[in-house]
Amino acid sequence: MLQLSGRTAFVTGGANGIGLGVARALLAEGCKVAIADIREDAIAAALKTLDNQDVIGVPLDVASRSGFADAADRAEGKLGPVSLLFNNAGINLFQTIDESSYDDWDWVMGVNLHGVINGVMTFAPRMKAAGQGGHIVNTASMASFLCGPAPGIYNTTKFAVRGMSESLRYSLAPHGIGVSVLCPGLVKSHIYASDEIRPAALSANAKPVDGAAVDRLAQIHQFGMEPDVIAARTIDGIRENRFHIFSHPEFRDELDTLFGEILADFRDYPEDAGFSQRTGFEKIRRESYESARRTARARA
Repeated sequence: MLQLSGRTAFVTGGANGIGLGVARALLAEGCKVAIADIREDAIAAALKTLDNQDVIGVPLDVASRSGFADAADRAEGKLGPVSLLFNNAGINLFQTIDESSYDDWDWVMGVNLHGVINGVMTFAPRMKAAGQGGHIVNTASMASFLCGPAPGIYNTTKFAVRGMSESLRYSLAPHGIGVSVLCPGLVKSHIYASDEIRPAALSANAKPVDGAAVDRLAQIHQFGMEPDVIAARTIDGIRENRFHIFSHPEFRDELDTLFGEILADFRDYPEDAGFSQRTGFEKIRRESYESARRTARARA
C-alpha cells in the first residue's frame, strides 16, 4: 500500500471543488500540497481556509506547456519532488458538437485534455527519475462513459482522458507509479460558470452566455456531491490502487445496462479468410494486455 504521509502533491484546479477537497484530504494525510489554479483570487481564498504551512498556491493555466514546467519548478523548489499528481482542472460548455465553434474546441480540449497531457508530460519523467514511486489521478467524469447530445466536446475530452490514463497506468507500473482515473457524477462546484475564465483569444466565436441557464445549473450543482466526500473516496482508490475511482455509486446499474448493450451489438459472423491468422495475433495481444493489468494491480 502506498504511504502518503510526507509526499508532495500537485493538484490542478486546486482552489475549489474537487481539487480543494483533495488538497484538504492530502494535508490531513500528512502530505505537502501545491494547489494550482488559473484564478489567483481563488488561490488566495483557498489558502486562507487551509491555514497550513505545508501548502502553497501556484497560478497556472494548464493549457500552457511552459507554464506547467514553471509551476512544477516552483512547487518542487519549495516542497520537494512531486510524487502525487492530480490532473483535476476542467471546464465545460453545455452545448452540442454541431452547435460549437473551433474556438470552443480549442478551449475545452486545451484545458480538459491538453491540460492532463501537460501534467503527465511535465511530472511523469520527474517522478520516474526521483525513484520514489507515487500515484497520478486524472479526473475524467461519468461523461467518459455516458453520452448525451450535450456536452459534446466535454464528453470527447473525458473519453480521451480515460483511454490515456489506462495506457499510462501500464507504462508507469514498472516504476512503482500508479495511475487512476476519477469518474465523478454531479459535484458541488462552479464548473457551470466556466465562461468566467474563458480566454479572450478563444472568445470570438463564443455563444452569448445564457444567464438564465447558468442560474439553473447553479441550482442543480448545489445538490452535487460534496468535494470532501469525493476526495475521501479518491484517497481510498489510491490506497487500493484501483484504476477506476467511481465516487458516485448511483451509476452502477446504468453502466451495467450500457455494457450489456455494447456486448449485444456483436454478431456471430462466419469466419473470414484471415480469421485464424488474425486471432493468433490477437491471442498474443490479449495475453500481453492481461499481463499489463496484473502488473499494474500488483503495484500496491
